[in-house]
Amino acid sequence: MKAREAAVNLDLRGVKCPLNWARVKVRLEQMARGEVLELTLDDPRGARDIPSAAEAEGYVILESTVRDGLFHLRIER
Repeated sequence: MKAREAAVNLDLRGVKCPLNWARVKVRLEQMARGEVLELTLDDPRGARDIPSAAEAEGYVILESTVRDGLFHLRIER
């Protein structure tokens, strides 16, 4: 799985919405097209809102899961 190895990780535990989306957006804008951003969140509102906000900006949600009480998102630039 090369995509996972090459992914950029962003840990947003403790960061609440809407600040977590602001940080995601800034990071995505710094990335090259085709790169993948992997997020770890503990904010349920952010986990709900970030995918729709990212898709509205033209990004692709590759994965959205919950493991061990944390939300994990994979977004392609």
